[in-house]
Amino acid sequence: MKIENIKDIDKFFEVVDSCKGRVELITGEGDRLNLKSKLCQYVSLANIFSNGEIPELEIIASEKEDVDKLLNFMING
Repeated sequence: MKIENIKDIDKFFEVVDSCKGRVELITGEGDRLNLKSKLCQYVSLANIFSNGEIPELEIIASEKEDVDKLLNFMING
């Protein structure tokens, strides 16, 4: 799924951390980085983070309830 215009990065990571299964960031090269890892969060997002917003991410969540949490975050903030 593609997630766009993340303005509240702390809340986004709270949602990711609350997920039960794997949540992976897909890089432009096709690599998968585990977003539940704090190190991967800092390293991967440092490359795409600008002006306090994240314009677009492609992520994969392994559990349906985690997909629902992420969708809810995108719809309701």
